[in-house]
Amino acid sequence: MSILFHLFAAAIAIAAVLATLAIWAPRPARVRVLAVVVTAMFVPVAYAQFLEMLSKPKPMSFEWYERATRKAVLLGVSLTENESIYVWLRPSGSTEPRYYVIPWNLKLAEKLQRATAAAMRGNSTVVLEDPFQRRSLEEWGELNVEIVPPPRPPLKHPPPPPRFFNPRGDQI
Repeated sequence: MSILFHLFAAAIAIAAVLATLAIWAPRPARVRVLAVVVTAMFVPVAYAQFLEMLSKPKPMSFEWYERATRKAVLLGVSLTENESIYVWLRPSGSTEPRYYVIPWNLKLAEKLQRATAAAMRGNSTVVLEDPFQRRSLEEWGELNVEIVPPPRPPLKHPPPPPRFFNPRGDQI
């Protein structure tokens, strides 16, 4: 979400620069007033658009901010047959999940379905390797899907024997 604030701030700054240029341009007063009004209308429209983008899945091929991410945990998948594959991912190093859409690929859909079923049976996690690498439509079926078993709990050490105070002993 932090990038959303920076994008909105950049959009407002660009609009303000354009309005400033329009105000100081040698134009009639009504044109300059119109430039300020248009800039003022741009702010709520940009804000509403950025908020609307939050609820829509981003095409996986459009991801550029997380492109260097090598692994992502698959939190959920929804298949719309012959249309698209919707995935809910948490990139490694991030705490926020992200919502993506992938073009329909039968091989990938079957692979994701098998992996999620196996992960549910084994209480495991599904991890996608290089999910944001640019791929053609046929290459989506070659996406690496790995099932990671849950971490083993640490071995319990037996408690130390109780210590008794001996008033006649050397140790305190």
